[in-house]
Amino acid sequence: MNNLAFYLLSAQRKLLTPKIGKMSTHETGFETVTSSFAPNSVATVELKPSYNIPVVLVIAAIPIVIVQPLIGGAIAFFGLFLLFQTVTLRLQFTASDLDIYRGEKLIRRFPYREWQNWRIFWNKFPVLFYFKEINSIHFLPILFDPNTLKACLEERCPRI
Repeated sequence: MNNLAFYLLSAQRKLLTPKIGKMSTHETGFETVTSSFAPNSVATVELKPSYNIPVVLVIAAIPIVIVQPLIGGAIAFFGLFLLFQTVTLRLQFTASDLDIYRGEKLIRRFPYREWQNWRIFWNKFPVLFYFKEINSIHFLPILFDPNTLKACLEERCPRI
């Protein structure tokens, strides 16, 4: 490794990693840092898709179409829209943000430091995920594994 790369790597470690240790100066004037690095214990978690809500909506729309074609069609269309979103969107919980991807493209990032509150409605059949940032409120249908979603939220962004 050349000197510049070594310097950049050590500077990055000094800035980004919490250190516990001591510093000493040698007779030559160089400083030596003895430290133990505390690795980041929070890994990135990608939520698995859950097709529960879209499938229930599409199945419920079938008998409604017979009685009320317009309403049944609207419910079926909404269910198919949510099914498309379930297939294409991915939520990733990182150490500092909730990231939303469409395929490989990051489409939105929500830093936890800006969150004020979050809730999952309803416990027995979770259908809606609500969270409030400093300047905005968000409602998302539960298109992902609700148990993993709740575990990640409690670990990374405890309720206030």
